[in-house]
Amino acid sequence: MTPLRQALWSAALLAGAAAAWAHGGGQPAVEGPGPWAAFGTGFLHPLTGPDHVIAMVAVGLWGAVLGAPALWLLPVVFPLVMALGGALALLGLPLPAVEAGIALSAVALGLAVALRWRAPLALAAVLVGSFAVFHGHAHGTELPQAANPLIYSAGFVVATGLLHLAGVAFGALGRSAPGWLAVRAAGAAIAAGGLWFLLRAL
Repeated sequence: MTPLRQALWSAALLAGAAAAWAHGGGQPAVEGPGPWAAFGTGFLHPLTGPDHVIAMVAVGLWGAVLGAPALWLLPVVFPLVMALGGALALLGLPLPAVEAGIALSAVALGLAVALRWRAPLALAAVLVGSFAVFHGHAHGTELPQAANPLIYSAGFVVATGLLHLAGVAFGALGRSAPGWLAVRAAGAAIAAGGLWFLLRAL
């Protein structure tokens, strides 16, 4: 699939989810006919948690700061490992301090963007993957009983990918000097938001 077709497909999914959100009065629907109800519920779940949103956008931002191949590798590693974290939750395996781990991911990734930390690719992938486990476990733990686990998981993985793309798109501003300031300011804001969530989780 070409990048253009992928972008158009992602936009269509986002528009469909937005319509479902509006139709549901702002609350994700758990019940509904067919698999799309489970997909829509999973899709909306990451979007309703600001701690999830800022961390996932930060992944894309950091990828943009690091450049290729991190530009595409980090947004691929995060959803894949996140799905693994969700599977652990579905299997009933506990993970301590999940909310603190999610908040800490926003702090760390936001600082990485703000400080323009050019970590080695392997280290960056390991850090992003480690944080993804916490996000995935939280999604899996909050899986609605009426939802199909696989289709629900596909929904939150797609939503996560779109948030990463949003971060990558914003990170493209870094090609100019004023744009770098905006990108670094966004990283600092994400880190500050993550710190606030971390203090609430402790």
